[in-house]
Parts: sequence; structure tokens; C-alpha cells
Amino acid sequence: MDQVINTTARREEILKVRGMTKTFGPVVALNNVDLTLRKGDVLGLIGENGSGKSTITSIVAGMQKATKCDGMYYKGEEWKPSSMLDALDCCGKGRGGIGMVVQESGTIPGITVAENIFLGELGQFRLFQMKNGKSFGPVRRKKLFAAADEALKKAGIEHIPAKAPMAALDFQSRKLVEIAKVILKDPDVLIIDETSTALAQDGREILYKIINSFRGTDKAVIFISHDLDEIMDVCDTLTVLRDGNIIRTFERAEYDPDEIRKAMIGREMHGDYYRSDFEPACGEEVALKAEDVCLGESLKHVSLELHRGEILGIGGLAQCGMHELGKVLFGSLAPKSGRVTAGEDREVRSEAVAIKYGMGYVSKDRDVESLNLSASIKDNIAIAGMDKYAVKNFLILDSREKKYVDRQIDELSIKCSGRDQLVQQLSGGNKQKVVFGKWIGCGSEILILDCPTRGVDIGVKQAMYRLMTKLKGEGKAILLISEELPELMGMSDRILIMKDGEVKKQFMRSRELTDADVIGYMI
Repeated sequence: MDQVINTTARREEILKVRGMTKTFGPVVALNNVDLTLRKGDVLGLIGENGSGKSTITSIVAGMQKATKCDGMYYKGEEWKPSSMLDALDCCGKGRGGIGMVVQESGTIPGITVAENIFLGELGQFRLFQMKNGKSFGPVRRKKLFAAADEALKKAGIEHIPAKAPMAALDFQSRKLVEIAKVILKDPDVLIIDETSTALAQDGREILYKIINSFRGTDKAVIFISHDLDEIMDVCDTLTVLRDGNIIRTFERAEYDPDEIRKAMIGREMHGDYYRSDFEPACGEEVALKAEDVCLGESLKHVSLELHRGEILGIGGLAQCGMHELGKVLFGSLAPKSGRVTAGEDREVRSEAVAIKYGMGYVSKDRDVESLNLSASIKDNIAIAGMDKYAVKNFLILDSREKKYVDRQIDELSIKCSGRDQLVQQLSGGNKQKVVFGKWIGCGSEILILDCPTRGVDIGVKQAMYRLMTKLKGEGKAILLISEELPELMGMSDRILIMKDGEVKKQFMRSRELTDADVIGYMI
């Protein structure tokens, strides 16, 4: 990324938090936390899932209230936003407030991009405008779309049409629309909560330009990310949280990956992070096969074979087709032509058939496509494994179901208050463990993992990589779709690079393989 590092003396404070505490029942999410943000700074927050990063920023941005706080000050004045809209509006001043782009989906699928950007503000586009500020009549859609296009352009997002239905956009594009919506309000503080994990490299470059524009105009950014390399590159200072406490703040000159990791987890990390072997190895048996699969502009004559005991990586930039490929392989999308077969020529025509044939799918958009957030951990894990605990596949005994779920909670070390806790109350990493538990518990032999470590911390990532290695060793077939090159290169036996809906190149696992070798086939 092209960036301008802030090397000037310490600037004027724009945000100050003193003695902030937040509890959820017996759980202490924040413990007497102090935080200072200065004009022109990009402050990074990093820590394991559940460390308190999102909690403190959500309070600052008006999403929720602190249980106790000795003082919160913005631009020298007491700061008590009643909502996120109030914070973005600078508590009634109209602009220059605090805007937050949340980690998970913040858009509404049933309306257009333009309507999402101006949600709650469509009155300004109605046909009749009254002198008292009220309006009525139909929305002048041409004016609405023009204003939305201008908002997207202001954020550097010119490839997304304002007229497009939100449901037609991929996960990255929806996230970019959220960014444009916040930027439109011209905040002086921008909070970015794990947003970059939803973006491929081209989307990240847009985000980095926005960050640099804030740095260069004496505004400020709070940037939350689990990607240590990224956060060290982007941020001027880096604050580490652990178990609701601020452990240490690193200045740029003090950045040391090992020291930061140690501060995050309270110990040095031991063992391999990615796989330690560099010999591509798998069984000869084909577990999953795609033959000449086409899906509009997304997939063009894609063919591949996934073997048992293999981790096959799929990589590329946004809109390359890799996410659509995962859905087609699992039967979520029907190809226009071509076929997908599992095992001995058993065609995969739907998700139900895929599950019947021993397949599991971890979606990039886990909160929408992989989990029922309003349901319990038990219900989310148990739903796919009924034949494992039900008597004769129809009689569900509560004790057997609980034992089945508890086994996954224990084996995957899911941090929760119990099997009946709602999934929406879990951190990103523990939500992802629930998704894994759903498919591993029911004995899936073929796993399609689309960005499986998105939004999880370094400790959970290492645990997931070890789990993938273990499953590979057991003869499971794993298709790993990822936007992170180090992950693809560190875990895959083979890598297929996609561009414009086609497979452009195959790489075998090798110690000599470099980022430069791969990137040239992506762009």
C-alpha cells in the first residue's frame, strides 16, 4: 500500500477514554480501560477474540453503553452518544463525528445500494419538500442514484452501481458500500472493525487510501485487525488488549512481531503455525470433481479434482469466481452447465445432496450463511448431525444430543457459558468454531472452507491450521478458498489461481514458492 506514516510530534487529543468497564453478567469484557487517540493518528487495536477490542469501540461509536466509565471525551467535550447515528452526527452537530464500519454485515439485502447508503434519509429525495423540513411524495430515484454514485465516488468506489440490488453483490462489495455510507457523513474519527478481512487485495487498497486521507487531514482512525503484518504496516501505534485489559501500547519504532504476539496471548507461541512439511501429499482417490462448470461471468469452464488426504487451495482477487465456485461445489448454486460429482460419480445437485454425500461448507459470510445467530450453540451444532445421535434417525433423546454437542465444544475449545448460549453472543473465533463443530461432528469427509480464518485471532488461526492438518492426515478432503496468500501457501498441497472466472495456473507445494510467483497470475 502507498502510505504516509505519521512521524510528527504527538498531536492534539481527539478522543479520550478513562476508566471504562463493561460487563455482560459475570463476564468482564472491559476492565477499567484507558485509551487516547490523537489527530492524525492511525491507532491499531489487536488481541485475541474476546479481548475487548470491539467492545470498547462499539461503546465509543454509540452502539452500546459502558457499565461504568470515569469519563469519555471527544474534541475536549464530554461524549455520550445515544446511538451510532448520533455518534456519526456528532451528537446533533451534523458532521465531524465518529463513524464505525462493523465486522459483520451492516447492509439490508432487499433494497438497492443507493437506498442502503441513504437509509433513513430518503426524505431529502422526495418530490415535495416543505419549508418546515418535512417532505412527502414519491422518491426521485434519478436524484437518489446520482447522489449515491457521488458518495461511492467520494470513497473511491466506482465499480459498484448505485442502482444495483444489494442482494446481487458479493460480500466484499457489500462491505465497501458500508464504508461509503460512513464516509458520506464526513466523520473525524473512523473505526474499522475487522473490515479488511472481508476484502480482497483490490478492496483493501481502497480502504488503505481512505485511511491515509484521514491521516493526512488531521482526522484519526482506529483500526482493528487480526492480521499482524497488516496492522503493523498500516498503524502508527498499536495497542494490545487481553481479557478486557490494555496490556501494552507499541510505538512504530518498537514493533516486533514476537513481542506483540506474546503480549496478545500472554505467552510465547510454540509449535508450527502453518504446516511444517513441504512435500505435496494426498491419496489417489478422487473425493470431489468439477467438470467444465460454467456460471455466467463468474465461472468459465472450470474443472478440478480434489483428492482424499489433500488440501487444495483456491486463490485470486475479488470477483475472480472462487467464492462462487465454493457454492457450486456444495450445491448452493446451480451451474449453467457442467457437473459436480462426489466420490463414485454421485452428482451434487443441492446442499441436501451434498450433506448426504458427506460434504460440509464453511461460508465466508458465516453470520448469514453458516449460522443461525438467534439460536443456541447446541442447535447450530446439532442440526447437521441428527443421524449421529438420534435413535433410528428420528427419535431425539435430549441426553444424547447434549453429549454430542458437548463433545464438539470440548474438542474445539469453544469459549462459552454453556451449550445453550446464543451464538450471537460469541466472539468471531468462537462462532467459527461452532461452524466447524457442526460439520466435523457429523463426520463430513469433504470440507469446503471459504476464508475459514476470517476475523479470528492468531491463536484460533493456529488451532484451525492444526485441525486442518489433522483432518488431512485422517484422509479428509479439504478445499481451502482464501484471499490470504500466506495461508494458501502455508497450508495447501496444490494451489489453483483463478482470474476472471477461469483457473489460470496451478502451483504445487514447495519451500521455494514465493508470493511473487503467485501474484503475477492473479492480476
